[in-house]
Amino acid sequence: MRVLAAMSGGVDSAVAAARMVDAGHDVTGVHLALSRNPRTFRSGARGCCSLEDSHDARRAADRLGIPFYVWDFSDRFAAEVVDDFVAEYRAGRTPNPCLRCNERIKFAAVLDRGVALGFDAIATGHYARLEDGPAGVELHRAADDSKDQSYVLGVLTAGQVARSLFPLGGDLKTDVRAEAEARGLGVARKPDSHDICFIPDGDTAGYLRSHLGSTQGPILDEDGTVVGEHDGAHQFTVGQRRGLRLGRPADDGRPRYVLDISPVTNTVTVGPHDHLRVSRLSCIRPTWAGPRRDGPWRGAVQVRAHGAPVGATIEIGAGAEVVLDEPLVGVAPGQGAVFYSGTRVVGSATIAATDAMAVPA
Repeated sequence: MRVLAAMSGGVDSAVAAARMVDAGHDVTGVHLALSRNPRTFRSGARGCCSLEDSHDARRAADRLGIPFYVWDFSDRFAAEVVDDFVAEYRAGRTPNPCLRCNERIKFAAVLDRGVALGFDAIATGHYARLEDGPAGVELHRAADDSKDQSYVLGVLTAGQVARSLFPLGGDLKTDVRAEAEARGLGVARKPDSHDICFIPDGDTAGYLRSHLGSTQGPILDEDGTVVGEHDGAHQFTVGQRRGLRLGRPADDGRPRYVLDISPVTNTVTVGPHDHLRVSRLSCIRPTWAGPRRDGPWRGAVQVRAHGAPVGATIEIGAGAEVVLDEPLVGVAPGQGAVFYSGTRVVGSATIAATDAMAVPA
């Protein structure tokens, strides 16, 4: 089988490519240039897509004896991930750019080009498992819950899942690093990347300020009373407490968190932590990693990359209505909801609205 190995320059993708070679596949490595102005080096675990990452990927490919190419997707990444990220915050929503990148770049643009060039599948270093099911290949959670990345793969379609390979899904990260060391791969001890790759300093508020400006507006409590002032509603997300700089304390002395953001009125509404509890999600734009599950069914939903699935009744129509077995806290419109049946990823959707739980007096 001709396999396109996506090589980020990190340890996981290098070992994934090596295992594809061991399995006897005809493997070609490809590194995605996603930044129009890449940094020369990464700063520890922050960011990715630097020239250093590209060189590390090339050295790993050389070690494995496979062809290696750099594909420039920087313009498409800017238009479909970065610009989308800014637009979502402008609209008062909280997007996950990793979901968008997997949906529109890594498993759409890259896979489409690979198939056009005669490749059969794409292999990545994501921690997720593939299993044969009655209706075809199924996407499942990884064996190591602490490294599971099925959430960020929840946007894949059934066709994309069928052409994907995740060689590390059954492993612990410590074992993958040990294998990289044994193979003589120079990235064996390279730290994992964190934060948003196009915001390597981790200052999301500063990044948004530079793109959306600073427009002062009121911070309100739930009664509509002005309790502070902000420099731009786009700098906040539901559940946030840091940076509010409230001018007056709550009457009950409890700390307050962001409950709602209105870009139309440029207001931020705050309240106690209890009022962040959510019992219902209304979702739009569903995608299916396998057969569509119409009507109400019992499953689980995960709303954060590092969260845990929560039992739910899920009803599929034009969108998806999700009634949670237990409340979630700080869920924001724009986040992705990934649906599970046991360990299997059924599909995903974008959260459009939530219903806060009634809080007893």
